[in-house]
Amino acid sequence: MADPVTRAGAVRHCRLDTATAHQLAEDPNDEVREELAEHPDLPPALRDKLAQDPNLRVALRVFARQDTPEPIRAAIHVQIVSDVPALDWLADPQELDDDELDRQITGEIARAELRTLRLPWVTADPEPYVDSPYVCFRASAAMSDHLPPPLVAQLLDDEESSVRTTMALHARDRIDPDTAERIERTYRPDKMIRWRPADDFSLPADVLRRLATDPDPRMRQLAPRDPDLPVELARRLAADPDHMVRRTIAPHPRLPAEDLTRLLSDPSESVAATAAANPSLPTTVMHQLLALAGL
Repeated sequence: MADPVTRAGAVRHCRLDTATAHQLAEDPNDEVREELAEHPDLPPALRDKLAQDPNLRVALRVFARQDTPEPIRAAIHVQIVSDVPALDWLADPQELDDDELDRQITGEIARAELRTLRLPWVTADPEPYVDSPYVCFRASAAMSDHLPPPLVAQLLDDEESSVRTTMALHARDRIDPDTAERIERTYRPDKMIRWRPADDFSLPADVLRRLATDPDPRMRQLAPRDPDLPVELARRLAADPDHMVRRTIAPHPRLPAEDLTRLLSDPSESVAATAAANPSLPTTVMHQLLALAGL
């Protein structure tokens, strides 16, 4: 605790007396104050002080505490979500001095952490938080495996995609095809990830075939998951205007050789590469590819 290099890591393990707590609350190291804000023995007066810390990541730790009064929690939430920079500092960081740039970066990290925050104490007693104004609280409640059916249905219909998806993953036996399609159709990930709800909730073949002609290209991408997809639908998808749809159909075993070969010259390199890896490609075409590669 006496060494500034190890102080932040030691805070969570220390027995927190009043004098030490006050000293740590004034520490210039943000990480020390973050650790202090999570400490179970933090005095209420210092908790309320840290709720107004200029570093939003410190305030977020107070937001996540079970003993934080609701008015303070609400004020922290408003501060974090409303402190969006007026300038696009990522595009033009030279417009800001070092201190302001650091504040903007910290705020962006705090907002990202708020979106992904999950609270075990909410999951342990979820029912009071199903109607919470905070998405992270409702998502934490949705992680419970013991909610009554009406509350499960409510969270499956939540306005936030992350809440709906989380509830679905914790109520698998209550997800029928219609619900699975609705959750998939409205899924909005917080970041670029490959996973999508249909990876966990398989859709029936008749639904996948209907989706082959869906207006949304994201949904059309699911049709090739039907191993027995009719040839006419496979050919239609191979000519789809969306390159991601063409890429998902390129490895399909029921895609005719003529259409598969045509995808080798697709304007999208990823589509062409996927088609080239399809084991159904005619042997003569495989030899041509090897010859072009000098192999």
